[in-house]
Amino acid sequence: MTATHSTPTTEAACRDFVISRIFDAPRELVFQVWTDAEHTKHWWGPKGFTSPVCNMDLRPGGGMHYCLRSADGQEMWGKFVYREVAAPERLVFVDGFSNAAGEVVRHPLSPTWPLELLTTITFDDEGGRTKLTVRWGPLPSATEEERQTFNESHASMQQGWTGTLDQLTDYLAEVIQK
Repeated sequence: MTATHSTPTTEAACRDFVISRIFDAPRELVFQVWTDAEHTKHWWGPKGFTSPVCNMDLRPGGGMHYCLRSADGQEMWGKFVYREVAAPERLVFVDGFSNAAGEVVRHPLSPTWPLELLTTITFDDEGGRTKLTVRWGPLPSATEEERQTFNESHASMQQGWTGTLDQLTDYLAEVIQK
């Protein structure tokens, strides 16, 4: 008989954050509005934020560099580096906070937030509507403390992503009406 041994781990298991929304818009349009900087700057970010700067190079190895500005004028910068662009089905990128020059920096309000996250966005055709799903989680290089901060922040992420997807919903309605 072979004995099996379990080794307890001290590393926090990380739970990806997942959120989905169905949009009353065709998949190609939702993908376009997500991947064209001229569209993205109109809706990107949580409610109460604008995106005055949004530069995009949509290709593996390219990226997006953006600024979010709060109603009181506070600015936060972020950037993506695309790993996969499969129009109109899927985007995979590494994202994190940055400075205005595009250098990766720590979260301005949470020093234990993961430095970089892996994001997968899927766009599923639902008979003329689009189901968008965001899967978000720290890279394997994240520390235990960063994974714990991420795990404890799911409610805040729910609020932030819900606001962003609400803004996308409103913007898609404007685009469709034009």
